[in-house]
Amino acid sequence: MKMKHMKQKYVIIGASAAGIAAARTIRNLSQAEVTIISADESIYSRCMLHKFISGERSERELSFVNDNDDNTESFFSGNNIRFVSGVTVSGVDTKDKRVIWDNGGESYDKLLIATGSESVCIPIDGLADAANVCSLYNLSDAKLIREKASAANNSGNIVIVGAGLIGLDAAYALVELGKKPVIIDVSPSILSSNLDTHAASVYEAKFAEAGCSFRLGVKVSGVISDESNNVTNIVLESGEKLPCVFAIVAAGVHPAVGFLRNSGINCGRGVIVDEYMRTSEDGVFAAGDVTALSNSWSDAMKQGEAAAYNMCGIEKAYTDTFIQKNTLNFFGLQTLSAGRVIPSDGDEVYCREDIVRYEKIIVRDGVPVGVVLQGDISHSGFWQHMIKNKISISGIPKPIWKISFADSFAISKNGEYKWAEIRG
Repeated sequence: MKMKHMKQKYVIIGASAAGIAAARTIRNLSQAEVTIISADESIYSRCMLHKFISGERSERELSFVNDNDDNTESFFSGNNIRFVSGVTVSGVDTKDKRVIWDNGGESYDKLLIATGSESVCIPIDGLADAANVCSLYNLSDAKLIREKASAANNSGNIVIVGAGLIGLDAAYALVELGKKPVIIDVSPSILSSNLDTHAASVYEAKFAEAGCSFRLGVKVSGVISDESNNVTNIVLESGEKLPCVFAIVAAGVHPAVGFLRNSGINCGRGVIVDEYMRTSEDGVFAAGDVTALSNSWSDAMKQGEAAAYNMCGIEKAYTDTFIQKNTLNFFGLQTLSAGRVIPSDGDEVYCREDIVRYEKIIVRDGVPVGVVLQGDISHSGFWQHMIKNKISISGIPKPIWKISFADSFAISKNGEYKWAEIRG
């Protein structure tokens, strides 16, 4: 008697950049059963949540799978992908090859962990569990912020804890709604993980001009709450009490690996993977922010694609050299940073500025290691290429501001600059 061939079951936990990219790739390579499990009810870009708060985009317009105006449901049905939404995975049993959640579970042959990150909670009594305090990471957070903002007056009684990119995204959305939030950060400057102090100060001035106020270089020491568990004041270490209608905590994110605690899957800061996106457990892969390899949307997609190939038995290494990169656009002013934005002892630092732009390049032992471009980022691709590939510019007989892709192609493997090659 012939045995019936059973299709492989591929399960993906997480429906953001890495998870969706992996599902698309698996479907292109295989007719295996594909199931995506997500705590979210829909597919959306987290990078665009602030535009939903401001009203610039609808919930439908947040989706990044709406090809040709199709809706999310047609993406899954058209690609024969099962979508299990609104489910929070509580564990993975790698011995029985099963994903577990409350009152349910799903078996797998191959598993991809693409759960991304989750918001960091500040250990302040009464803050995390307050009725009028939220983070900004999920669509449900964005909906709550929009609801709270619409009910708040236009005074400065909205408080944002954290002046990083997520906090400033929230502030910008609130400014678009006519609100004037107060922004707190322990760092003496805003966007301290993304920009140098000069580029950050330009944005700080623009936010201040729009009505925001700042408390920088200070910590939150406590809160005052009412009988309904609403925070009424944020208390700073200086003793200042900031009135609070509602607060947004944007103190950072970390890889969402808590549910893997008893799985046997090796984790450090994130899930540990090899170059083929394989974890320590057979048949289990990971991709995206959960690996702590990168916080970039494009990198997460590339990792998801690489993981999918290897899940399907086609060997494909993820070899991209990671560099920290951020692209910002507030009040129509574009900025890009890549690599190290703060110089160390022994670095060479080149800066120039005019009325429309600011440029800074950091060089270490002849190799560019960081760049900040504000106002005009048209040359950013070249500097990212040089930083990522660790290409020395020390032998190029040109001012640093005149160096281009043509020059990088003229550098031989031993680092010698061959000017004749690019002259024809």
